[in-house]
Amino acid sequence: MTEKPYVPPTFPISIKGVVLDPQGRVLLLKNERQEWELPGGKLEGKERPETRVETEICEESGWKATAGALLDTWMYEPLPGRLVFIVTYGCTATDAHQPPVVSHEHKEAGLFHRDEVPGLVMPQGYKDSIARWYELLDRS
Repeated sequence: MTEKPYVPPTFPISIKGVVLDPQGRVLLLKNERQEWELPGGKLEGKERPETRVETEICEESGWKATAGALLDTWMYEPLPGRLVFIVTYGCTATDAHQPPVVSHEHKEAGLFHRDEVPGLVMPQGYKDSIARWYELLDRS
């Protein structure tokens, strides 16, 4: 009997950003599952996660942002049997005075005050990352 070589599990890595407008509202995007999510996208090749999240925020909302503190990492199962490794960064918008522009990847963009986030349809991991970014900003 021959042993099969070990093959580690693989899954995409999605880099997400918590970014606020000047009124302190968090930018969220509605996906095809009718859930709110943070802007971001799949890490590819040798790019830096911070670069990926900055690029994705711009592509998905029209806002320019700078990645800051690493907020959290967690495994998400958006569909049964499909795992995605999520990495979230706190981000600072440099031009969020304009309304976000909805890209072809999402159905809707929304700006939500911190007390609205707990009641939204979205994964708990995103809610936790948003709360952590507000806590860090409150301390600074």
